Amino acid sequence: MRDSPTKTKTLPFSSAAPMPLVAIIGRPNVGKSTLFNKILGVKTAIVDDVPGVTRDRNYADATYLDRKFRLVDTGGLDLSSSDGMLTLIRRQSELAIAEADILMFILDGRAGLTPPDHEVVKLLRGVTKPIFYVINKIDTPKAEPLIADFYQLGKSELHAVSAEHGIGVSELLDDLYPLLPPADETTELTQLPRIALVGRPNVGKSTLTNAVLGEERVVVSDMPGTTRDPIDSLVVHGDQRYIFTDTAGIRRRGRIEPGLEGYSVMRSLRAIGRSDVAVLLLDAVEGVTEQDTKIAGAVLKQGRACMLLVNKWDLRANDAEARQEYERELHRRFPFLTWAPVLFGSAAQPDSLHQLFPNINTVYASFNKRVPTGALNQWLQKILESHPLPVRKGKPSKTSKAAFITQVATKPPSFALFCGHPQDVGPSYIGFLEHQLRDAYGFSGTPLRLLIRKK
Repeated sequence: MRDSPTKTKTLPFSSAAPMPLVAIIGRPNVGKSTLFNKILGVKTAIVDDVPGVTRDRNYADATYLDRKFRLVDTGGLDLSSSDGMLTLIRRQSELAIAEADILMFILDGRAGLTPPDHEVVKLLRGVTKPIFYVINKIDTPKAEPLIADFYQLGKSELHAVSAEHGIGVSELLDDLYPLLPPADETTELTQLPRIALVGRPNVGKSTLTNAVLGEERVVVSDMPGTTRDPIDSLVVHGDQRYIFTDTAGIRRRGRIEPGLEGYSVMRSLRAIGRSDVAVLLLDAVEGVTEQDTKIAGAVLKQGRACMLLVNKWDLRANDAEARQEYERELHRRFPFLTWAPVLFGSAAQPDSLHQLFPNINTVYASFNKRVPTGALNQWLQKILESHPLPVRKGKPSKTSKAAFITQVATKPPSFALFCGHPQDVGPSYIGFLEHQLRDAYGFSGTPLRLLIRKK
């Protein structure tokens, strides 16, 4: 991007910190996501009996006996498929194989060795990285003879597991353990700004993720709902690092199908909650919809910083009045987000987004800003001289002189105003003080919380 001599790029997590990258691969529906969840001990990946549920690479930090590694869940490898979506999923798996340090190849013990499995084996023949051949769904002693079919792969060591029941998983991790660096050689990623890309389906979130990464990090398709799991990526821009999270599109509640889509939306909302800054993508052609305002409301409810990105603006670049019209629509639809920066650009044309990171940096700084108590009270007394606190009893001037303010938290910035009659301070006056705080201290892109307490 134009504003930095260093291009935006992604670093493999194994390079960002000395944690090996362990990728779980295999054909569709063999239990990759189930094993992913079992190793982590939490249900991070969506699991369903429908092949192709995992579409992107899904990353998570894992620990075994105090040794840390980065685990990657991938979409199913079906090298013979000509289906458009399965081809994209296969591409993601191939990228995971390329960047991983260690591979876990999962096979279905009950289905036996299949032609698609043989195709994956051919793909792995030139790979020199450690590969664990894991036979899944071996959940009873009676199922153990099923392993014999897989020795034709020519591998002397096969790991029989039941990912669903946890059988054999500890033994698998025991064999992985020697390949993991000792705890004193690993370093935690520092507390990096977390940026969540949110919006309706098909507004360009995954395209934007790939644009800032400069690679095909996530599956991009014209089909709404392509992204199902929130996908974290480490991004380096200039000398600053960020965690970008691509989330599933959030549709109107009445149109959300139960099951997979419901889980995806739930995880998107959770991703907003653990982010610092939410970049809400809007469609330049479709305009602002009611669902956009509801997503913005979800961001605000969770107290996250926010900026608006009007995407696909290249499709309206020749309309001289389009920007003014869109800005009027934003003011009408988002009266509660007047403090959020607005950027017009196109994820398909990354050069148009040269102000993306400067805006993110400004918003993140505001989200973390702390104002000294002394300066706050000097500011408050100046405000109260011209706009005393509203009171129903007593003298306003006396009440105002006794008022005191302090900042009690960041992320978002939160303030406590102590006065004699807090019940008399209504929403309009609180809104006035918030506006004055923004003018004085430049809280761009972050919500403010103002608590009125009795002195």
